[in-house]
Amino acid sequence: MRIDGVIKSWQRRGGAMHKEVFMITAVVGANWGDEGKGKITDVLAQESDYIVRFQGGSNAGHTIKNEFGKFGLHLMPSGIFNKEAVSVLGNGVAVNAKKFIEELASIEEAGVPHGKIIISDRAQLVMSYHMAFDAYEEERLAGHSFGSTKAGIAPCFSDKYAKIGFQVADLYADKEVLMARIENVCTIKNVLFENLYHKPQIKPEDIYEELMEYAEILRPYVAHTSQVLNDALREGKKILLEGQLGALKDTDHGIYPMVTSSSTLAGFGSTGAGLPPYAIERIVTVVKAYSSAVGAGAFVSELFGDEADEL
Repeated sequence: MRIDGVIKSWQRRGGAMHKEVFMITAVVGANWGDEGKGKITDVLAQESDYIVRFQGGSNAGHTIKNEFGKFGLHLMPSGIFNKEAVSVLGNGVAVNAKKFIEELASIEEAGVPHGKIIISDRAQLVMSYHMAFDAYEEERLAGHSFGSTKAGIAPCFSDKYAKIGFQVADLYADKEVLMARIENVCTIKNVLFENLYHKPQIKPEDIYEELMEYAEILRPYVAHTSQVLNDALREGKKILLEGQLGALKDTDHGIYPMVTSSSTLAGFGSTGAGLPPYAIERIVTVVKAYSSAVGAGAFVSELFGDEADEL
């Protein structure tokens, strides 16, 4: 299907048609996620210099089909297939280091030529105990669960705002500084592990080793991405912001509490990427002909039977 006519903006000037140039474009979803943002991003990425994931984590995916095969990108920006562009995981993203390197390896094993990849030093880290909390809480809630993907995103962002999380830059701090913070985290988490979930406690030494493993995985990709992107903006480069999930899963404006754990709206793009809000000149909102929801919970309607199977 050709979608160029839908996603490319044109203006008539002086009797001739000229393509309108936008410095920053944000691609977001208008439904409950699963709208096809990855396909739109993939097309727009071919004319972009930087493609930035600005929120979310590995809890949802964008599917891309091209000459190399079919790819489900959970953490990697969908613009990874433009080898001339820089793919960026911004400060608003929850980064699972192991998922990141696994996804990159799968792309490289398929022979995909990709461009440079950088990860914000201010991005939040998804820890093993975040994924454990996610799974344990879904188990505890049973029939009243939120339909979590168990990727640890909600516990990760919860720790971010409680100021007990770890950012990518923290991976390279002195051991004594890290251990003090780790011990505090373990004290807090173990109360819940032991008394609420009745699960084994976490140990500071194990968490430190986990962080050191992530430090080696991410070391080649860490950058001060907000400076990189602002420099690119001043140089006249084209930047594409890629949102995850849809507006109706937004933390503030979605179907709370059946929402994701970060803002899915274009307005958060400036915060999650570290760019000025006035520089976002175009917003591409992706809408589906019919709605489907990522996760569990309330929904406007449901369709079953042959029609549902066909869709």
